[in-house]
Amino acid sequence: MAQQNEYKNPIIEQRADPWVYKHTDGYYYFTASVPEYDRIELRRSKTIQGLEEAEPVVVWRKYETGPMSANIWAPEIHFIDGKWYIYFAAAKTTETNDGLFDHRMFVLETSAANPLEGEWVEKGQIKTKWESFALDATTFEHNGTRYLVWPQKDPEIPGNSNLYIAELENPWTIKEPQVMIATPEYDWEKIGFLVNEGPAVIKRNGKIFISFSASATDFNYCMGLLTADENSDLLDPASWVKTPEPVFVTNEETGQYGPGHNSFTVSEDGTKDVLIYHARNYKEIEGDPLYDPNRHTRAQTITWNEDGTPNFGIPLPDDRPVKN
Repeated sequence: MAQQNEYKNPIIEQRADPWVYKHTDGYYYFTASVPEYDRIELRRSKTIQGLEEAEPVVVWRKYETGPMSANIWAPEIHFIDGKWYIYFAAAKTTETNDGLFDHRMFVLETSAANPLEGEWVEKGQIKTKWESFALDATTFEHNGTRYLVWPQKDPEIPGNSNLYIAELENPWTIKEPQVMIATPEYDWEKIGFLVNEGPAVIKRNGKIFISFSASATDFNYCMGLLTADENSDLLDPASWVKTPEPVFVTNEETGQYGPGHNSFTVSEDGTKDVLIYHARNYKEIEGDPLYDPNRHTRAQTITWNEDGTPNFGIPLPDDRPVKN
């Protein structure tokens, strides 16, 4: 049976690293990297498709100088203990540096019921074991404990980023230890750059799954999967098993290139799991892929295999013309 999609893609053009969260108020909240990398926007809608037409609201802008002055990447919005939090990565520019790959992780907070109307307070940088390239923080709760999962460069290890996990003391402060749970080891994780990034968590069938993205951000970009038993010690690296093959990759036949940096949400009726991700609809890119704006946000439902693991299928073709 051919894979069918309930959503017309792309949902939102020129939005990379998309994050969609369905709240108890029935709204889907959306944020993502904008092509200018200079601000954080939120929008909301009662439907996933409706996010396309929803009015974006700018809730934060980068500084002119200093630690949060460049390359605002991959914001995520989370609702934790009655408040809203945005996790994002930001770099600083200097006279000799455009800030690329000099990111750190930061947190914003608001207590407003509607985060689009809230006053956002900077809670500061998430401090980790090293002052090194760190980005794409995500958070999840399990058995009463809240965790942070994030990519970071270990100065002692070759490559760009590995995945780490730690408990959270509060939404912007980790507890030691931080533990490495994934490092690029397979060929598909090492094309262009040695990258494990963009983690997203989904819990089903007695397991905790972390999807992540690997390799350079061109057509080689793809998604991998880590799996842990829900009763295991999540701070033990041995609890996490990496699937040897990528789970979501470029598909020339459907015209989708470099699918990745996903989030998970649920369908409007709550019965299906939905993969939110970005991809391009062409292969050849002029210049640095990071400055090509045409990573578009897409949505499609995922199914579950008999062994309880997620089946991502293939990135489905666009349903409407795209202005690239």
